[in-house]
Amino acid sequence: MPGTPDIPDGLPDRLGALAPSLGPVRLVAVDGHAGSGKTTFAARVAAALGGAPVVHLDGLATHEEPFGWVGRLRSQVLAPLAAGRAAEYQVYDWTLRRFATSRRIPAAPVVLLEGVGAGRRAVRPALAALVWMELDAAAARRRGELRDGPELAEFWAGWARAERAHFAADPSRPYAGLRVDGVTGRIVRGTVGDPAHGP
Repeated sequence: MPGTPDIPDGLPDRLGALAPSLGPVRLVAVDGHAGSGKTTFAARVAAALGGAPVVHLDGLATHEEPFGWVGRLRSQVLAPLAAGRAAEYQVYDWTLRRFATSRRIPAAPVVLLEGVGAGRRAVRPALAALVWMELDAAAARRRGELRDGPELAEFWAGWARAERAHFAADPSRPYAGLRVDGVTGRIVRGTVGDPAHGP
């Protein structure tokens, strides 16, 4: 997609060198506003890591509970990975409005957790790293609406309200050790991954 970020030089090696945070797994969250480039960025990082598995939080969220997925994440993903076992989580179908399939996640050296709220308070203790996609909510929404088309305009309006309420109560951005520009893919100066900032 035009305008989506590449990955910063050296980031895959840096993530692979982190201490495990969840049993044998280094769980890396990619958070940011809807439309900020999280899914594309996570896919590129996963590919650079040789096919690291990605947990997509929109598969755990539902229409009724857009941010009510913590219990499912803990029981279906975090607990098995912490025990060194493969996880398998039920995937929500946004068209059928029910959990319709499942996805297996091996206890790989690095597992990516991608989605709005991936760096929330309840998840942070399990993380080896938290990456925030730096794109403001309005710009991210414009990008998302352009991607999804006018038929999802009503969904986006409702989502924007839910997202604002979530981040007001449980912000992720202040806790991100690494912030990545959602357009250029460059590391934002002053964060841990910025070469001028040090390790």
